[in-house]
Amino acid sequence: MRIEIWADVVCPWAYIGRRRLEAALAGPTLSARDIEVVWRPYLIDPTAPARAVPMDPAQRDPMVDDAAGRCAVDPPTTQGRRTADDRVPVSRIAAAEGLGPNWGAAWRSSSHDAHRLLALAHEHGGSTLQHTVAEHLMRAHFVEGHDISAPDTLRTIAATAGFAEASALLDTDAADRTVRELRLIGKARGIRTSPTIVVGDRALAGAQPPDVIADFLATAGPERDVPEEVERLRYAESLLELRDPLGALTLLRPLLDNHGDDLNVRHLAARAYFTSAQLGRARQTLEQLVTDLPDDSYLRLMLGRTLQRLGLHEQAAPHLKIASAMTPEFA
Repeated sequence: MRIEIWADVVCPWAYIGRRRLEAALAGPTLSARDIEVVWRPYLIDPTAPARAVPMDPAQRDPMVDDAAGRCAVDPPTTQGRRTADDRVPVSRIAAAEGLGPNWGAAWRSSSHDAHRLLALAHEHGGSTLQHTVAEHLMRAHFVEGHDISAPDTLRTIAATAGFAEASALLDTDAADRTVRELRLIGKARGIRTSPTIVVGDRALAGAQPPDVIADFLATAGPERDVPEEVERLRYAESLLELRDPLGALTLLRPLLDNHGDDLNVRHLAARAYFTSAQLGRARQTLEQLVTDLPDDSYLRLMLGRTLQRLGLHEQAAPHLKIASAMTPEFA
């Protein structure tokens, strides 16, 4: 079984959720199973600065509700047994999970490079190394008060975790594209909470109690074996439906490079170009598609609308007329 944890290493519930997952996996139902845990990136604070700034003292150890809001977690769902009036410091819950007594993030900064380190750890050492690096990152941030956006801190964390080769890799843009693509994939898959545990097509949001996690994992079915190219196409289509055509094109780029003749890839790219107002690329792609698929009324409509927006009304007219004749609601 592969368990994906979609989480931000600067989200307190991600660290608490890790401990609860470990407790669930140690139980009698799951301890004998062959399980791989993989960390995936999620940003709870996309506006965080690249250079760290001191954390607001009031936020170093937030109340449960405040921390849940920042992590996009609904407190009653996350804690189950808590009430809306039960506002306690997160440090109290962290201590109960063995993460205290010193608790509180000292710095606010982008976690992008920390996620790069996690991606590199998985690429070079697999899930076991990545899981170790995740532990060191979150402990450094929440318990030791370090700035985990600082290159020297990340190098130290990597070396301590047994990943010394990360030092040179972090000085490049290694894994930058991987992290950005994974964040888009998470968006396409509907990940809205840090942490979210995903097994196959099923997801469990929030730092749920160990028994809830164990029940979720015990009933998880086998992961479907879907070719990577097919998954990319599906995720790109989901991003288009979420009105993120630039994200869709990011995921489509490898498919356009390696499967540029595929009609499905070209069709989706045309929609993304059109929606993102890349009219020159939309026109070129749509003209080729209309030649290959002359009976596709939607392609005709998009081409006509693209030509209109380019000011080429005479060239647009025949395509719009054909589109409306094929599909009257396009008129």
